[in-house]
Amino acid sequence: MIRHYRVEDYHLAATLSSGQAFRWRRLGDGWEGVIGGRWVLLRQAGNILEAMTAGPCSDWEWLERYLQLNVRLCDILRMFPKDILLQEAVRAWRGLRLLRQDPWECLASFLLSSNKQITQIEQIVSELCGRWGDPVLVPPDHEPTWSFPAPERLACRTEGELRACKMGFRAPYLLEAARQVREGKVDIGALSSLDYEAARQELLRLKGVGEKIADCVLLFSVGFLEAFPVDVWIRRELARHFFSGRCPSDRELRRFIRDFFGPAGGYAQQYLFHHARSGKKTGADSAPAQPKQPN
Repeated sequence: MIRHYRVEDYHLAATLSSGQAFRWRRLGDGWEGVIGGRWVLLRQAGNILEAMTAGPCSDWEWLERYLQLNVRLCDILRMFPKDILLQEAVRAWRGLRLLRQDPWECLASFLLSSNKQITQIEQIVSELCGRWGDPVLVPPDHEPTWSFPAPERLACRTEGELRACKMGFRAPYLLEAARQVREGKVDIGALSSLDYEAARQELLRLKGVGEKIADCVLLFSVGFLEAFPVDVWIRRELARHFFSGRCPSDRELRRFIRDFFGPAGGYAQQYLFHHARSGKKTGADSAPAQPKQPN
């Protein structure tokens, strides 16, 4: 089944390769992945985005929500502060969007991300899905593909079985999270009904979930645009650009992020993160940095 969308300000490649999700791979001129229990192939040619599924599909709301096709990016960008580094990132990657993922898959994936490169996370997630996910419908002659395992499926595994997926010390964290979610002790489905701080505290109750992972889940799956994940890349960029190379304390950095980036800070963070990782340089990069000091 094929569906076409006319899109504006949408950069599919940047969106799917920017470290938000770990089940996408380049396939020819498109991107192959699994959303929920559906295999999908996405292609973009200019303002036309093509989506193909392996079976019939009468309701495409799941895809439109995941890709956030109804979001007006121009409204988001207007909320960004005036800053040379951020403006450069937007020029380089304009159209990069935040996805809206399944909260459990997002939480589990980022629990596996600690001290791992994106390619390694993708390999672990792929192994996890192949062992305990459900098979999904794929095109003829396509290799078998699986959905992301539900918390109930992982909660009854052993730590040793999870470690066999090469996740190392992260195995007990994933196992504990699956059991907490299965038993309703942490209701990730209700996070959207809370305010940002309350939702963040709910996630921080889970072992292995620190501030960065909590903010990733809230930004990439729940829709809290003020969530601002801080990892090594972002901390380095913020210190270099806004603090003249000085490493600020966590408290100082958090206050600056809140005051400077505002309600769409998470979106700004994703542009800065992808720009830093890509190493893409433009004319503005060759000029001396003009750091803006926090108040």
